[in-house]
Amino acid sequence: MSRRSDRVAGLLRAELSDLILHRVKDPRVRMVSISTVDVNADLTRAVIGISALGDEEQRTHAVEALAHASGFLRTQLSRRLRLRTAPELVFRLDRGAEHSLRISELLENLHAGDEPT
Repeated sequence: MSRRSDRVAGLLRAELSDLILHRVKDPRVRMVSISTVDVNADLTRAVIGISALGDEEQRTHAVEALAHASGFLRTQLSRRLRLRTAPELVFRLDRGAEHSLRISELLENLHAGDEPT
């Protein structure tokens, strides 16, 4: 990413976090946090990785709710960041933390098996 893309990604992350917390009224997005924001070079598309608490169905519903609110979020971002056009927002479930936890569990089990009994 270019320096401008990185800067816009950081701004988007901060503003989206605030908007989701304070302005989105959908109860499906209560326990959502933004983990990553990747903006393409021409600033027309942003892929937002989210982590959400709950089971698989609740996380899927959170992504759907954010996709449904993307028009509202784009309008708010355009106003707050003074962008001529806000990028298209694509929300994806970020499973990085889930994978890290699973790897940690596997490593703990591996080390527990090495200990003398």
